Amino acid sequence: MSDQPDLFGQKDAAPRPVMPAGLPESWRAALADEFAAPSFHALKDFLVEERRTHTVYPPAPDVFNALRLTPLENVRVLILGQDPYHGAGQAHGLSFSVRPGVRVPPSLQNIYKELQTDLPGFTPPRHGDLRAWAEQGVLLLNAVLTVRAGEANSHAGKGWEGFTDAVIRAVNAKPGRVVFVLWGAYARKKAKLITGRQHVIIESAHPSPLSMARFMGSRPFSKVNAALEEAGEAPIDWQLPLKVEAE
Repeated sequence: MSDQPDLFGQKDAAPRPVMPAGLPESWRAALADEFAAPSFHALKDFLVEERRTHTVYPPAPDVFNALRLTPLENVRVLILGQDPYHGAGQAHGLSFSVRPGVRVPPSLQNIYKELQTDLPGFTPPRHGDLRAWAEQGVLLLNAVLTVRAGEANSHAGKGWEGFTDAVIRAVNAKPGRVVFVLWGAYARKKAKLITGRQHVIIESAHPSPLSMARFMGSRPFSKVNAALEEAGEAPIDWQLPLKVEAE
C-alpha cells in the first residue's frame, strides 16, 4: 500500500559522496557531484574487489595525490597522462612521476632530454619525482588513476575516465589562464573538454620511446611559460631538485 513506510529508505535518496581523505576543499566542492554519483560508487566497489584479489598501483593512499598536491585554485598547468606505471614501487599518483629511488622510466627520460634542449641550463636529476612541479601548480593528472600490477591499461573503462573528465572540466571552468599539455593521441582527444578561450592547449606526440622522434623538438616547456607570462602569470621553474627525500 502506498501509505506504508519504505523499509529500505527513500528510493530516490541521493547516495552519500565517497570522499577521499585529505583533498583540498576546492576539489571537494568542485567534484562533490562526482563523488556522489552511482558510477563512482561502482568504481569504489570495483577497486575494493581488485585490491582484494590483485596487486593494484599506486597504493591506496597515493591514488589522489595529484589533487592533494595541487588544489584547484592553484592549477596553472595540466599535464595529462593515460594510466599509472604498472611496475612495483613506481606509481605514486602523479602522471609521468615515480617515487624517489626508482629508476627513471623511458618516457620521463625523454621528457628530461627535451627539457635540456628546450631550456638551456636544465640539469636532469637522477630521480623521477615530479612533486616540485605539482607544488607550483602543475596538475599531473592521469586519465585513469589505478592499474593492476604488470597490466597496462587494465583499469581503463572501469569508471575513472568520467571522473577525470570532470576534473578537466573543473579546471576549464577557472576564469584565469591554464595551459593544457596533451601528449599523444589519447590525451589529445580530451581537447574537446577545453572550451575556455582564456586557456592554451599545447599538443604533440607522446614522449614514449615509440614516438620519441616526433616528441623531441616540440619545446612544450618554454611554450607553457610563454603562455603563462602572456597572461601575466609567473613561469614554472622546471628545474627539479637534484636530490629528493623518500616519501
